[in-house]
Amino acid sequence: MKATGIVRRIDDLGRVVIPKEIRRTMRIREGDPLEIFTAADGEVIFKKYSPMGDFAEFTAQYAEVLGKALNMPVLITDRDRGIAGYGIKKDGLERPVTRALEEIMENRSGYVASHAQDIRLVPLEGDAHVACLAFPIIGNGDVSGCVCALFNQREDFPTQAEIKLVQVAAGFLGKQTED
Repeated sequence: MKATGIVRRIDDLGRVVIPKEIRRTMRIREGDPLEIFTAADGEVIFKKYSPMGDFAEFTAQYAEVLGKALNMPVLITDRDRGIAGYGIKKDGLERPVTRALEEIMENRSGYVASHAQDIRLVPLEGDAHVACLAFPIIGNGDVSGCVCALFNQREDFPTQAEIKLVQVAAGFLGKQTED
């Protein structure tokens, strides 16, 4: 754990303000859930809560099944980083999501690559994979992540069936976060 040197007081309602610099660095946005941990020595630790993190093993299996059905690499993210994938090196999964993918999730819109686009969607920072499809995972009205199908070596643009499969996957995972 790293000390920041920042001290905040608790107000009369029991609230504490997390400084803007820390929120920006840790990518904590308004409305983000935080999990609270305590230790015997008096430490109180706030950790960003990811409902998708609770399903890590399940999402890994789902990514594999979806990737085999699509015959292309698949990436499943939470709001901040990759959590599961198929056809992707495991060490690349922990990378943060790009601003472009964050915008797709924030806008609750899907992304479908086409010949007319000049901009290519790279879902994870510092990664070479390019997405041909990306649909946000929405459960209980909250965005908890994204399902991305990635271009394979041939870079074929997605068919209507492939688009529907990724949409259904995002909807299914969204339902799983509701239970």
